[in-house]
Amino acid sequence: MRRLSLLSVLTALLGLVGVHTAEAAEGAYSALGDSYSSGVGSRSYYSDSGSCLRSPYAYPALVAQRTSSTLTFAACSGARIADVQNNQLGSLNSGTTYVTVSAGGNDAGFSSVITQCAKPWPYTCTTEITNANNTIRTTIPGRLDSLYSAIRAKAPNARVIVVGYPRIFNGEECNALARISPGEQAELNKSADLLAGVISARAAAHGFTFVDPRSSFTGHAVCDDTEWLNGLSNPIEESYHPNRTGQSAGYTPLVSARM
Repeated sequence: MRRLSLLSVLTALLGLVGVHTAEAAEGAYSALGDSYSSGVGSRSYYSDSGSCLRSPYAYPALVAQRTSSTLTFAACSGARIADVQNNQLGSLNSGTTYVTVSAGGNDAGFSSVITQCAKPWPYTCTTEITNANNTIRTTIPGRLDSLYSAIRAKAPNARVIVVGYPRIFNGEECNALARISPGEQAELNKSADLLAGVISARAAAHGFTFVDPRSSFTGHAVCDDTEWLNGLSNPIEESYHPNRTGQSAGYTPLVSARM
């Protein structure tokens, strides 16, 4: 009798700490978004994903495994907000249980901005950062509203998790071939914060959950001792994206906890 009682108590405690999270999160899961969701930076991709560069090490694949969800992996490298809306919503329906989506970084042009910042002196990227910030403030909110409304219309019963972007830099210069000054790094991080604020606000306006990875990636930026983000890499598209640890230790726990 005592053994049964102890077993019951232990079972209840394990339930409280989330041992049954995977069981609770079972369902149809659609992963939408750009390269941060497809898994660019992990250096290993599904052969049938083509230029979308979807990786078995990306958080959607890892979250689906952890939660025993049935994954439709639609995220695609290079996707802008309109691309997600026009090309990735085909799997959504009233039976969709979970949706994750990352979008906005490509609309802000972060890839080209960082490329400009990485050029050697006397080149600077002040103008490019200013233009990106203006786009974040004036253009991206409306585009996100359109996307989020379309997701809700197609998946009325889904829990929608909007996934943000980390700060990439820590102020150090460690890539000799990509000299991004401490000042430029600080401004790029401010742009990441600005984008996070816009995405978070639009997600809240639509009743969606926002996952903010910035704190989790603190101490794991480019040039940190333990990097969760690639610096300048070969091939070049791997640069400034989460590596496998960034996906598994950074994004996956944050996302799966919301499902």
